Amino acid sequence: MILPTRKLLPLAFVSLFIFFALRSPAQAQQQPEAQPPIYLGTAWYPEQWPESRWDADLTLMQQAGIRFVRITEFAWSSIEPTEGVYKFDWVDHAIADAAKHHIYVVLGTPTAAPPAWLTQKYPETLRIKEDGRRDEHGNREQFNWANPKYRELCRGIAEKMAERYGHNPNVIGWQIDNEYAAESYGPDVQKQFQDWLKAHYKTLDNLNERWTTAYWSETYTDWSQIPIEEKAGNPGLLLSWKRFVSDTYRSYQKNQLDVIRANSDRRQFITTNMMGWFDGYDHYTVSQDLDLASWDDYVGRGHLDPYRNGAAHDLTRGFLRKNFWVMETQPGFVNWAPVNTVLDKGEVRAMAWHDVGHGADAVSYWQWRSDLNGQEELHGTLIGADGTPVPVYSEVAQIGKEFAKAGSALAGTSVHSQVAILHSYDSRWAINWQRHNQAFDPVTQIVSYYKPLREVAQSIDIVPPTTPLDGYKLVVAPGLEVISEAEAENLIAYVKNGGHLVLGQRTGMKNEDNGLWPEREPGPLAELLGGRVDQFYAIDDKPEDTVPVTGIWGDTTSKIWAEQLSTSAPDTKVLMRYGRSNGWLDGQPAVITRKVGKGQITYIGAWMDDATMLRAAKWMAETSGVTAALGPVPMGVDVYPREGEGKKVFILVNFNKAPQTVTLPSAMRSVLDDKEVRTVSLPHYGVAVLQAK
Repeated sequence: MILPTRKLLPLAFVSLFIFFALRSPAQAQQQPEAQPPIYLGTAWYPEQWPESRWDADLTLMQQAGIRFVRITEFAWSSIEPTEGVYKFDWVDHAIADAAKHHIYVVLGTPTAAPPAWLTQKYPETLRIKEDGRRDEHGNREQFNWANPKYRELCRGIAEKMAERYGHNPNVIGWQIDNEYAAESYGPDVQKQFQDWLKAHYKTLDNLNERWTTAYWSETYTDWSQIPIEEKAGNPGLLLSWKRFVSDTYRSYQKNQLDVIRANSDRRQFITTNMMGWFDGYDHYTVSQDLDLASWDDYVGRGHLDPYRNGAAHDLTRGFLRKNFWVMETQPGFVNWAPVNTVLDKGEVRAMAWHDVGHGADAVSYWQWRSDLNGQEELHGTLIGADGTPVPVYSEVAQIGKEFAKAGSALAGTSVHSQVAILHSYDSRWAINWQRHNQAFDPVTQIVSYYKPLREVAQSIDIVPPTTPLDGYKLVVAPGLEVISEAEAENLIAYVKNGGHLVLGQRTGMKNEDNGLWPEREPGPLAELLGGRVDQFYAIDDKPEDTVPVTGIWGDTTSKIWAEQLSTSAPDTKVLMRYGRSNGWLDGQPAVITRKVGKGQITYIGAWMDDATMLRAAKWMAETSGVTAALGPVPMGVDVYPREGEGKKVFILVNFNKAPQTVTLPSAMRSVLDDKEVRTVSLPHYGVAVLQAK
């Protein structure tokens, strides 16, 4: 029956009254204003302070332009003080109070710091250290990430939180746990590892053959004989353990992720905070179930290295190949470095824009206020233990104003690159287990290629070797020591389709089981290259032991490592040769290249200095058709292009001590001061955000 409109109105009001009356406190909170394109945030621990203090803290946050807080990631004992008894009122109030100040919330599941009642009642949830001792309560990450009971308890609290806040309009996302890092080594984990190996290799005969266990009589006759090894042991065993660790962290994370997804809006993202170059697990494996990648960006001692740090940003962006968040960064100094130096005045701001330039859509400071006690009480903050701002607060407030001003220009933009560097955890692990030269650090090697290429191209992606590569003009693989058949096929297809592939030292030495390819380096790519590595040599750090190198990129020396190359195809050209040194290398090829159809493949066997690598990068760009995103700029001025939705934006940061002037290729709008400019003057740590017309 259709009722008259006048009768519908009272019913509607009654329905609305019942609806709002029945809503839980967690659902009935005030919604803040529209979400910003670029977030400024901080880690806030309301459970550590009287509720009467919260409004003062949130007011200071609002005045600094902070638009989100991360809370609860260490608050298990405050949320569930005894098993099965939950206290969410304080979380409800914290979310509601933040909303009054137009501040959103990211909730952390508190599973990185289990409460004392849990580890006392369920001691099997505690991890076993490498030395066989059981970890104890009183720190964090003392749990066994593979233990079924611990997973049950983690899933339980994550589900309770998601049921309560999964539809709260003020909660924009979830962080699962915190900085995965610690494994367990007890008999229960060893049995899980053995079961993992059985599922992967199927038979012991297959495992023994692929690991070449006839070496040193390592042959296994029962799965239960296989140990856990972290640093020494059969290379196949070592690599399999790290892959098991990675899969176990993924399943540990998915255990919580699934119940959050089942009880929350899709608008709420799910992430976890990773740690840049940390290689305790394969981040590509663990990231694949997340909505966005995030990481904790700390300098520690000294000052920001825009290349090594920038490469860590690009690495993180490559986990899911889209924009990411900086979930933690230092507001001035940390408490864990050998010398906890402070970032210079202006450096915190420069670092924030450096983050955004590499594709960060959020920058969040750890932490808001000094703890009155605890292991991190001397860490840098935005306000002091007394509740008043410390000096860096004003600089962060400037960043907040600038993020708000630049938000519309940056909305919908991301990083697009013509150059990719290939990165593999398998290869980094393999090199670190058998460096052959203690100075051969795989991350340093990556940065030695990244730095000059970024100066030339002004934008680089760092991606795994399984990535589709057709969109790149140049692909560089420094130290891709472990290459599977599928990865080799991907690289071969890239070259044959017209790409330029550059291989660095130690590439293609090993197969997917961390065993040597029967071909010499670069293994399955040697035929395409029309050349190979005849022998590799570790170079001592004494000046008299460096190896001279000369050729189209000038005269230099090879340090750390040198590979004696040879050619097997008539069209493979030698670009650089070694000079007199150990006799074996004298006059031998150090760099070779070959054109294959429309494509090209190059192998660099020498570890050369920055100046020579810059000339090499210019040659790579020229032969590949790579152009600088903005055009020439003074050395030390970083350029970060972002584009999308019909917009192209360039962020410039001057890391030189001296002021620099940049002449633009065309007139652009200076977003931070809303002016049209043709030149930009940048002081030390100066920043410009430019929108092309």
